[in-house]
Amino acid sequence: MKKINIAIADDEELFRKGIRFLLERESNFNICFEAENGKSLTDFISSTEELPDVILMDLKMPEMNGIETTKSIHKSNPDIKIIALTSFGSKSFITNMIDVGASSYLLKNTSPKIVIHTINKVFEKGFYYDDKVLKIIHENIKSSSGKRIKNDLDKKLLSKREIDVLELICEQYTTPEIAEKLYISTRTVEGHRTNLLLKTQSKNVAGLVIYGIQKKLIEITPNFDY
Repeated sequence: MKKINIAIADDEELFRKGIRFLLERESNFNICFEAENGKSLTDFISSTEELPDVILMDLKMPEMNGIETTKSIHKSNPDIKIIALTSFGSKSFITNMIDVGASSYLLKNTSPKIVIHTINKVFEKGFYYDDKVLKIIHENIKSSSGKRIKNDLDKKLLSKREIDVLELICEQYTTPEIAEKLYISTRTVEGHRTNLLLKTQSKNVAGLVIYGIQKKLIEITPNFDY
């Protein structure tokens, strides 16, 4: 089993140590760095040879906050997956983090089991949104120009096969699972994924999911009794 390299960025030392203690009990987790602010984290990433696979990112930090840090890291290292882990659960915070490329969004009062589950899902599939976040995504799409964005997908933009791959990505299938379903190689799936990112101008897989929802390629129905 491949170890997941995890960095923790939070200005509260007690919280950092606590979450580190929790995560180090998992056999497939390796904590590679702790940062007390975004600047410390970006400095580490620019100088290390052991990049994190996943970052747990607080939002309110001195010197460089979580949103600025997420934006900076995705510009230089778009493959690093960032999970917001914060006390702030308002729509504006969640929307901002998703817009800059967060792969997931968790509140600090969530259970340890959910944190561990989310890290594994984000590492495996590239994103993981719970019902609360999906609800906000839907509300934002509905409120655009006062109505749902119409299905204006340019058929010339994406090929039929690329749309097939996108639909399966949005349904949270992994690359090997997509390859098996479409009877193609994993390398071909990765090629389609790269083309999708370029054509839709998405920063990561999470961005592809948002694109899929906006274009109504998929219909995710969250449980609004979250």
